[in-house]
Amino acid sequence: MKRYTKDHEWIRIEGGRAFVGISDYAQNSLGDITFVDLPKAGTTVKKGDSLCVIESVKAASDVYAPAGGTVETVNAALSDAPEKVNAAAETDGWICTLADVVMSDLAGLMDEAQYADFVKKQG
Repeated sequence: MKRYTKDHEWIRIEGGRAFVGISDYAQNSLGDITFVDLPKAGTTVKKGDSLCVIESVKAASDVYAPAGGTVETVNAALSDAPEKVNAAAETDGWICTLADVVMSDLAGLMDEAQYADFVKKQG
């Protein structure tokens, strides 16, 4: 199950783990990503809290937690290769996993079809 926020983050529940990242639309809007300030494992976040910052040649942008939980693991590969977010934002370019996800936080998020419609309206 994958869900999206209006701020262009995604969360995918897979085998009891919740992967979090930014959408392909978001990485495309940011341009070449030069740095990902990864969150620290063990950090507890609420839905909407700033999870980390992604820097690109155009701007620095906060990534917000799509749901509450505790940062379990981070994608350490992004430290040496932040461009993975550009190459595969919704697969290998994930930012972190969350444990103890507040499942009720997912209720207001968009599924893939709703998100595609949302992005079309962004122009």
